[in-house]
Amino acid sequence: MTTVARLVLAGVLIVAGWLKIGTPALSVQAVQAYELLPERVATVVGYGLPLVEIVVGVLLVAGLLTRVAGAVSALLMLAFVVGIASAWARGLRIDCGCFGGGGKLAAGQSPSYFWEILRDGGLFLLAAWTVRFAPGRFSLDAALGLVPARRLTRDDELEEPGDGVDQGEAA
Repeated sequence: MTTVARLVLAGVLIVAGWLKIGTPALSVQAVQAYELLPERVATVVGYGLPLVEIVVGVLLVAGLLTRVAGAVSALLMLAFVVGIASAWARGLRIDCGCFGGGGKLAAGQSPSYFWEILRDGGLFLLAAWTVRFAPGRFSLDAALGLVPARRLTRDDELEEPGDGVDQGEAA
């Protein structure tokens, strides 16, 4: 399950970042449309966010620094939920800019805040799962020994003394 959570989250982040990285001005415009950050900060976030999304997504695909990448993903998703909810509560009519574009909606267009919050909330849960149960199968963290060895389960325990195994025989 952790590997699936990692890969779904990674796919969304990489696609979102990739669609924005080629049009940084639109990414900046989308961040500014939320009217939450000072202009300079919104500009830095608008330029930096696509790169952060892609890097975190690649780390998740590789399963490298999985807990850190999962935590950054969770913080991003939480920020997105808060931003969208704030825009909705303040009556702003904007495109979230999640997958490119962004800014004010044209006349006749309706925002889809509920579905965007639901999507990002679900992605937050996947990120939280990834942090809690990292790194999952097929990860570089495990291959490089960056995570503790697998804990013994009840089925993996050694036989108790007197069960036919002489403790002195183990070599």
